Amino acid sequence: MSNYASTVTPVGTANIPVRRMDFEFDDAIPKYWFDNNPMLTMLLTGLSCVFPEGERMFMRAVRHYQDQVTDPVLQKEIRAFIGQEAHHGKEHQAFNEFMARKGLPIAQIDQFVKNAIAFEEKNLSKQRMLAKTCALEHFTAMFAEMILEHPEFLDGIDERLKPLWLWHAIEESEHKAVAYDVYQATVGNYWTRTSEMAATTILFSFFTGLHTVQLLRASGEQRNIKAIAKGLNKLIGRKGFFRGMLPHYLAYYSPNFHPNQRDSTELREKGLTLLKQYLGDKKSLAA
Repeated sequence: MSNYASTVTPVGTANIPVRRMDFEFDDAIPKYWFDNNPMLTMLLTGLSCVFPEGERMFMRAVRHYQDQVTDPVLQKEIRAFIGQEAHHGKEHQAFNEFMARKGLPIAQIDQFVKNAIAFEEKNLSKQRMLAKTCALEHFTAMFAEMILEHPEFLDGIDERLKPLWLWHAIEESEHKAVAYDVYQATVGNYWTRTSEMAATTILFSFFTGLHTVQLLRASGEQRNIKAIAKGLNKLIGRKGFFRGMLPHYLAYYSPNFHPNQRDSTELREKGLTLLKQYLGDKKSLAA
């Protein structure tokens, strides 16, 4: 059985609390924990493989400009952002180790991600790395808020894993504007922001697909057409998860865009209520 012990740490703000979850992942959880579907399971596992080093990259990109931020409120939000991202990396590292015990090449993908990010940090400017962080934060906020708006997407996930994905979604929505506000306060270049989003969209889509295929091949499920078709239908079918997301994505290219133009307060409140239901009396979740 998975155990959950959580506290809300003193680091953070009223709107961006830092929750220490300390998830433990039971090896009895099946390998294909998302609707018994290899494609959906490996898609989310592939994303999880990127999170630990990706979150560290986000923290480094924001920290580089932290001393240039003069707004005391934003300074507090930066510390809260770093705290949340650090815990995301920790929890997904534990999840990744759980999936590695299922015989998947998690370490190989993790090393690939570390090498790729190191290459980018060596060859791209600090402005570009912060713009990349803003772009990826927009992606994670879009996905997170789609989950919060349509929690039925989680219905097929093993009950012991639902809290991980819902908690992560709530916190991605809570801090969705922090990196963007740092960028606008310190760099503020429209071309760099939007061109990096275009480049990141291509790279993010390609490597998400690549890691999914790698994991499917390692599982011997790359020719499971029925499972792949069912998974794709859940994602991009008539009622698919990604349908309707394009306007939210395109809004990022507006010169006047800001992440908080979409008020997601009610979605997060609904998400927290649902998270408490998932966890029951196993934890006391403040905020």
